Amino acid sequence: MQGGRNAQVGVTYLDPVSLVVIALTLLLFVIALFVKGFTHDMLLECGVFLVSVKLIVMSHKNGVSARLSEERLAKIQNLLETSRRQSA
Repeated sequence: MQGGRNAQVGVTYLDPVSLVVIALTLLLFVIALFVKGFTHDMLLECGVFLVSVKLIVMSHKNGVSARLSEERLAKIQNLLETSRRQSA
């Protein structure tokens, strides 16, 4: 059951803009591969591609982490409200 939830979270945080950036970066990388061939400049293109992917992955992880933190804070808030009602 946990795997299905993680798949849903992944889809929600890979917004259309991130998907466009990934696709565009990959497209430009492939074009550069065919235009420049396997030269020294290709290593620079690989570096740019990897940095772009890394930034998107970090953004995704931050989004997931923020969502989980919000869920935990909501649970804590609910517990505090419940305990206040019981003590009153």
